[in-house]
Amino acid sequence: MTPPFTLNNRILILVATISEKLGALSITQPQSADLRLRRINQVRTIHGTLAIEGNELSEAQITAILGGKRVIAPVKEVAEAKNAIAVYEQLMTWRSTNHADFLNAHRTLMMGLIDTAGRYRAGGVGVMKEGQVIHMAPPADRVPTLMQSLFTWLANSDEHPLIKSSVFHYEFEFIHPFSDGNGRMGRLWQTLILSEWQPLFAYLPVENLIHQHQDAYYQAINQSTALTDSSPFIEFMLSMIKQALEELDPQVSHHVTPQVNKLIQAIVQEMSREELQIACALKDRKSFTERYLKPALEQGVIEMTIPDKPRSRSQRYRLTALGQALKFS
Repeated sequence: MTPPFTLNNRILILVATISEKLGALSITQPQSADLRLRRINQVRTIHGTLAIEGNELSEAQITAILGGKRVIAPVKEVAEAKNAIAVYEQLMTWRSTNHADFLNAHRTLMMGLIDTAGRYRAGGVGVMKEGQVIHMAPPADRVPTLMQSLFTWLANSDEHPLIKSSVFHYEFEFIHPFSDGNGRMGRLWQTLILSEWQPLFAYLPVENLIHQHQDAYYQAINQSTALTDSSPFIEFMLSMIKQALEELDPQVSHHVTPQVNKLIQAIVQEMSREELQIACALKDRKSFTERYLKPALEQGVIEMTIPDKPRSRSQRYRLTALGQALKFS
C-alpha cells in the first residue's frame, strides 16, 4: 500500500537543487577533511537528535563522551548519548529495508532506558506537547501490520531516495511503533536510507538543523496528518537537507585567523572572558573582544554557556565540536 503524498513544484525544485549541490560537493570536497568532518558532524548529529527529545548535554560533553572521557551529567542523559553514539557508529552496517536491522537499531538506541528496547509497543501511545495530546497513534495491535506494509513499500518503491526517505520518516512517526525513542529512530532511519544512496549523508548533521527548527518540524508533521498527505513534511525535510549541504561546503575549507586559533588553543573547559584574555596574554580588553572573542563566536568554534544572557557575570565560554576538532586536528 502506497502512503499518501503529493509532489508539488517546491518539492521537485528542492530535489533538483539538492542533487546539484551533492554533485558539486563530490568534486570540491577534499578527502583529507573526511575524518575531521565526520567527527564534528557526528557530534552535531547526536547532539541535535537528543536535544529534540529534551537531553541537555552540550556538544562539548558529547565530544568528551565520544572520546571515552567522563562527564558530570544526569546518568540517563549520558546513557542516551552513549547509545546514540553506538547507533550512529553502526549506521552503515544496517540495511534500511531489513526489518530485523531496524529492531536491532532500536534495541541499541534504547538499551537500558526502557524495558521494551527492540520490541514494538503493547499499548496505546500519544504524542504530547505542553500537556496536550497532539497525536494519538494507531492501536498497538495494528503496529506490526502497518510497519510491515511500510517496509514493503520502502523496498519496492522507485521514488527518489530524497522523497522515499522523507515519506518513510513521516509514516513512521505517524505509526509511533515504540513506547519510546520514536523520534530518534525516525531521524536515524531517514539518514540510513539517504546514506545508502549517497554516503555523504552518514555525516551530514541534518538532525542538528531539525533541532534548530524544532517547532517547524512538529508543525510539518501535524500539517501532514491533518491533510492525510505527507507533502508538508517532505518539503520541510528537504529544506533542512538543502541547508545542511549549504553549510557543509564552507565547513570543509574552514579557516580561522591566527588570533582565533590562539584562542582555540588557549581555552580549557569552560572559561570566563577574563580568564581567556589572560590565557592569550592580552591586556587590551577591546582588542581581545574584537579580534579574538567575537570572531570565534561568529565562526562557531566557541559558544557561550549562557547564550540567552550574553552579558551575565556568570558567562563562560567553551569549545564547540568544531572548535574541538580544530584544536586537536
